[in-house]
Amino acid sequence: MKKTTTAYCLFLLLIIASCSKDHNPPAPQEVKDNVLLSSNATFGNILTDSLGKTLYFFSIDANGSSGCTGGCVTNWPIFYKDSPRLASGLTASDFGTITRSDGQKQTTYKGWPLYYFAGDANPGDVNGDKVAELWFVAKPDYTVMLAKTQLVGKDGISYDSTSKTPKTSLTTYITDDWGRTLYAYSPDSFNVNTWTAADFSNDAFWPIYQGTEVKNVPSLLSKADFTTIAVFDKTQYTYKGWPMYYFGGDSLTRGKTLGVSVPVPGVWPVFLRTSAEAPKP
Repeated sequence: MKKTTTAYCLFLLLIIASCSKDHNPPAPQEVKDNVLLSSNATFGNILTDSLGKTLYFFSIDANGSSGCTGGCVTNWPIFYKDSPRLASGLTASDFGTITRSDGQKQTTYKGWPLYYFAGDANPGDVNGDKVAELWFVAKPDYTVMLAKTQLVGKDGISYDSTSKTPKTSLTTYITDDWGRTLYAYSPDSFNVNTWTAADFSNDAFWPIYQGTEVKNVPSLLSKADFTTIAVFDKTQYTYKGWPMYYFGGDSLTRGKTLGVSVPVPGVWPVFLRTSAEAPKP
């Protein structure tokens, strides 16, 4: 009788344990960040997805819309996350979403649509950088970026890369990290700003591009070509000795190049990779 009772009790305990296991909800899985800030031996901190796959910018996308359509998307698949979860070190306000011409949604960073590269087989691969001199590893700390678009002045005329000759052709030029066009002032000399008034009363027309540190630049450019100068009580970036400005008429709108024709073509050209060094004062 004692053995029967003991066996019965053990049976009841097994039943209770089984019921408890079946009715307890599973432990919630850890929610992972789906946009990471990953360390890369060549590029430093770069943007990746949750698996460490590298993300890229396309210089054609300076105006904030995607210029990669059709077959391009096969080689450069789009990246999209609804309400992306961000790793530490990334800022939510830097991310956004666009609806592409094909109806798909795409995540943006500082206004640049984000892509993968089909040629990256493994996490950490950066084989897409500099492809066709149009694609660049997405980094959070670019001081400048490269855009490739048609220059169109305030006069409505399309210009070539010299910002002087009317012509329909794409130009690769330097922008800030948000794709907003930067200009040189032709009367300036090496590390000398001749435009800005001491009281900054004319700064609204051609605001200086301010910053205290040149962090990183796209791999087609040399960081050594960039520095900063003091302009009264502010600090301005320069490229090859040319002080860098915005055009007030562009209204800090990415992709606009209205300043190339103001007051006449050639006075305020855009910056090219091949721009000559500013003349010594």
